[in-house]
Amino acid sequence: MSRAPDALRASYAACRRMARRSGSSFYPSFLLLDGPRRRAMEAVYAFLRYTDDLADGPAPIPGRREALARWRFAVAESLPGGLSFVEAAGARRSASGAADSGVDGQPDALLLLPALADACRRFRVPVEHLFAVLDGVEMDLQQRRYRTFDALMEYCDRVASAVGLVCIHLWGFRGEDALRPARCCGRAFQLTNILRDLREDADRGRVYLPLEDFDQCGYSPGDLLRGVADDRFDRLMALQIGRARELFREGVLLFDWLERPGRRMFGMMASTYGRLLETIARRPRSVLQRRVRLPLGMRLAIAARWTLLPAQRPRVP
Repeated sequence: MSRAPDALRASYAACRRMARRSGSSFYPSFLLLDGPRRRAMEAVYAFLRYTDDLADGPAPIPGRREALARWRFAVAESLPGGLSFVEAAGARRSASGAADSGVDGQPDALLLLPALADACRRFRVPVEHLFAVLDGVEMDLQQRRYRTFDALMEYCDRVASAVGLVCIHLWGFRGEDALRPARCCGRAFQLTNILRDLREDADRGRVYLPLEDFDQCGYSPGDLLRGVADDRFDRLMALQIGRARELFREGVLLFDWLERPGRRMFGMMASTYGRLLETIARRPRSVLQRRVRLPLGMRLAIAARWTLLPAQRPRVP
């Protein structure tokens, strides 16, 4: 980094500031990586954070959709081969002027992109995974519901598994056998997030769980939006928790295919999500009242375990 151009150093510094300001409980795990990998993780995290902020902002949905189109084009311009992921000339026109005025009125957003491009080149990250994330957050703006579990998993692949596939390139992995567990882990993490955020999403009118599962359990999206807690809800939760556990069982096998630099960070993330799923499974109705969080003591214990003790495959929830 000492030889990097000033613009690239400034870009990495901007990504670091965004990652630190986010307050994410996972940011300390970046410190388990060596310098180049840590900086690359900060660049990817800044991209993800800014993308989420655009999608979840206060503007009306058409405005957020337009902002994401401008951001997509700015990202595409910065990455090798990225313009092939801008589907139509209309997207180019909607992005016109981005280089001068910034993205969504925030010139600093463009400052993130040199670091993101450098990280992708340095660690040979397939850029299609970044555009899959953009596709996923755009799906959220459609306010759609998913008929089947397979359809929900397609969404999870975009917003979560694609992130996992980026991460394993930053961490280092051995062979194509790492790809399937990486996808499963992303699905497990995102399904756990969906269960954790049921109340918060319901308050925003969002229902992610498959409609066929509501039908199977005799529960309805309307019941969920009203916070109805009964045996039907318990059956719905048990079905999703069982699926998440199956995904975790395959996902933690990723540990065996990772190079040493990424094993501790992956282990900390998998342990955190696994404990979160266990907490939800013990009191499934609690997700209707609040967003479930791990106690500080448990989070500190997980951090200490993956910082100080030998790295071993995480325990399956």
